[in-house]
Amino acid sequence: MINIYIGYDSREKIAAEVCKYSIKKNTKKKINIKYLKLDSLRKQNLYKRKDDKLSSTEFTFSRFLVPILNKYKGWAIFCDCDFLWLKNIEELLKLKNDKYAVMCVKHNYKPLNKTKMDGKVQLHYPRKNWSSLILWNCGHPANRRLNLNMVNSESGKFLHRFGWLKNNLIGTINKDWNWLVGWYKEPRDGVPKALHFTEGGPWFKNYKNIDYANLWLKEKKELTSKFKKNL
Repeated sequence: MINIYIGYDSREKIAAEVCKYSIKKNTKKKINIKYLKLDSLRKQNLYKRKDDKLSSTEFTFSRFLVPILNKYKGWAIFCDCDFLWLKNIEELLKLKNDKYAVMCVKHNYKPLNKTKMDGKVQLHYPRKNWSSLILWNCGHPANRRLNLNMVNSESGKFLHRFGWLKNNLIGTINKDWNWLVGWYKEPRDGVPKALHFTEGGPWFKNYKNIDYANLWLKEKKELTSKFKKNL
């Protein structure tokens, strides 16, 4: 059983639905997909942070609860809700290496625009977008440091840079699995296996014509038609 956690933002419900659908569509094995919804996490007394005006999404910090939610056992995958999966996510899991506590795409991403999505401020910081896709080795001893107190009190700077880990415990994944739309280009940078609409996707009115929008819109149409969902 693969445990997959998707960041959930109430303003981007449609993105989360399409992300989930694209994962299931490309996977033959039975998988367990969970949304990281703040209301639910607060009811479980796991998430205690106050709303942060600087956070661009509701799941800015909740992703760091994954090892706890997975009971510090096995491997799990986290991704932002604005992903569209083009390949089988099982292929990503095959890249896991037990010597690492986390594995991610180590982007050198320095956006020029000052806002993103629906007008949210574009924050600039080292290791930006590294934590948007995380292959978590939940059972790694180093991740035991990432307890509830740390998740609920440490700064975004510390958490998103994997501050509880030594650099040699952060493994590398190819950028194909976290293809930053508008930043990476084919064929210069390769071919995407999972698209990440990090600046904003076609569900926002100002991003209707972004690169790969046609693929996302096609997936949404298929989802709504297949399950009669009104998204």
